[in-house]
Amino acid sequence: MVISHHIADGTLRVRILHELHVTDRAAAALEIESLVHTHRPTRVTVELPSRSPSPMTLSALARARRMCQSLHIPLTASGPGEQAPLPLFGREAGADGPRPMEHGARHDH
Repeated sequence: MVISHHIADGTLRVRILHELHVTDRAAAALEIESLVHTHRPTRVTVELPSRSPSPMTLSALARARRMCQSLHIPLTASGPGEQAPLPLFGREAGADGPRPMEHGARHDH
């Protein structure tokens, strides 16, 4: 088992039980997708296994986020045992668009 879940008050709460690897990343994403399509929650909350998730764990989270976004279902993520969501990427994180780079090859003068 890669994830556990609980449904209450229209919210699907998913807990990723351990850091994901290449071999179980797709399984976790498919399990979340199946739960969303089966239960049609109003929102999804994913509890990550650590404050510094592995790239494969983040990949599964990104896949779940894209799927939820396409269904107009909000998805939030939190660290282990936390109630407050971690900031996501994209518009949910408050990124309105490209930001100027302080360092790097491109400079907007």
